[in-house]
Amino acid sequence: MTSLTSFAPDVPWRIDRTRLAALAERSARDWTIDIVDETGSTNADLMEQLRALPRERAQFDPPPPTVRVAYLQTAGRGRRGHAWLAEPGNALLMSVGVVLRRSVERLSGLSLAIGVAVLDALARLPLSPSARPALKWPNDVLLDDGKLAGILIETAWNTPHATAVVIGIGTNLHGADLLAAQVNDANRRAAATPGALPAALARAWPDANLTDALAALLDSLDAALPRFEADGFRPFRQRWTGGHAWAGREVTLLDQGLEVARGIVAGVDDRGQLMIDTPEGPRAIVTGELSLRLAKERP
Repeated sequence: MTSLTSFAPDVPWRIDRTRLAALAERSARDWTIDIVDETGSTNADLMEQLRALPRERAQFDPPPPTVRVAYLQTAGRGRRGHAWLAEPGNALLMSVGVVLRRSVERLSGLSLAIGVAVLDALARLPLSPSARPALKWPNDVLLDDGKLAGILIETAWNTPHATAVVIGIGTNLHGADLLAAQVNDANRRAAATPGALPAALARAWPDANLTDALAALLDSLDAALPRFEADGFRPFRQRWTGGHAWAGREVTLLDQGLEVARGIVAGVDDRGQLMIDTPEGPRAIVTGELSLRLAKERP
């Protein structure tokens, strides 16, 4: 794709291809990595590419994953259609297109497994010892209670033998204050809830840069994707539970802003469903079914 915007070739935040190849040797060599100045949405770009694949062949002989990174997205999206805002150089905006040899019915928990992969990537970076990365069900990564990264997974096609998915990951590196200034008033009033306001890696890593962050994510995804393809979410369950920001806390389930249930977080099952203990008994929450919030104390 031809770049829509020309950034100076020597700006310090550009990804250093040579350093990337040295840090993420196998994935940088075996995966297709496309880096562009600007696009509408890296997820949309890869959805188009995956849909053009010959499915009869790809379902049994999948091509290597394809990564698309953009310094600027004009139509970036998060979960529930929310816009993902970032200035060039301030966020790692990437998507991975991959054909997994699992039917779409067997992809439960994929977004949670990717969350674990992001958490593992952060462990590869020189973060401050006081930094507190954590996971928020179903697809956010927190840093010291602020939203550091979001995950958006979309399905391009599926057969009984395989599913082509695009995994979008947006990670804030710098500019958390600028992002916070753009948060709407409703979220600002909910700032006490983990993940309501943005966080950036620079808080725990002053030298945060796109190259090292991308390399860490590529290495982590290179390990996570074949593991999920072989065994599903089960091998990620313990790591996810250990990293959950709301473990053992009381939460409320909201349907269009109205509370429909509340209970104590008991963990996740092998399908990635959130398990909560309610007064009416255990309840499994399916990804995307309802909104989840930390419960406020009753008067």
